[in-house]
Amino acid sequence: MARRRNRSSVAEDIMDLVSKLPWWAGVLLAAGFYLALHAYVSRPVPQATQPGQMGAMLTQMMWRTLAFYGQYLLPLLCLIGAIVSAIKRRSRTQLLERTTANPSADALNGMSWQQFEQLVGEGFRRQGYQVSETGQAGPDGGVDLELRRDTELHLVQCKQWRAQRVGVAVVRELYGAMAARGAAAGFVVTSGRFTDEAIRFAQGRNVQLIAGERLKGLLAAGSVSSPASAPPRAEPSCPLCGKGMTLRSAKRGAQVGNRFWGCSAFPSCRGTRDV
Repeated sequence: MARRRNRSSVAEDIMDLVSKLPWWAGVLLAAGFYLALHAYVSRPVPQATQPGQMGAMLTQMMWRTLAFYGQYLLPLLCLIGAIVSAIKRRSRTQLLERTTANPSADALNGMSWQQFEQLVGEGFRRQGYQVSETGQAGPDGGVDLELRRDTELHLVQCKQWRAQRVGVAVVRELYGAMAARGAAAGFVVTSGRFTDEAIRFAQGRNVQLIAGERLKGLLAAGSVSSPASAPPRAEPSCPLCGKGMTLRSAKRGAQVGNRFWGCSAFPSCRGTRDV
């Protein structure tokens, strides 16, 4: 079920966008908008010396009027967005601290699915990922979080299911989204458990299933490595040129997410080996 809400104005869109950035980025944007627009407004007003220049002059006057009000309005919207960002960050931090201080399952089962997504996102942030909430997920499914690290995209699906186990359909859904988006890896995170079929499907694919002790490790900023960043095996030689090879992940096609050895001289050499 998608999360939808009607935007009442462009100003609300701007505040919402800035609130998804770090609070300091919103402050920098506010300062940048003010300095740029104030410099434009402070420039001397050109004078029309010929009748044909009146149209261009009126257009410039219109832009100057917009810039005059914009030099105050845009920074204000950015600062409001920065405040919202700071409040949200503090709320996520407090939620994480409360949850890790209470190791029982009731701490996870007692929160809403929105809070569960925020909690998981904060856990991945502490793992060093850049986290974006998609705004398209709900209690029924969908990609909830987008993670980026080392230029690679990772997708996360959160399932705060208390009474039932997460089945293979959920894992297949995420794997399909990885193929469509060219993601290097994916995570399915649940406060419950996974079915045996879901576990078998994830094996051999770049999809990690996180529950139980692994979920506790994520929330405690422990070691929850991405399948795309697993320790490489002994480096083989390229079958075409004999040079060393690098462990890579397929980012498109039917084998998306699967790992393989690729020649370190790529793209001049396209030699590969199976892992």
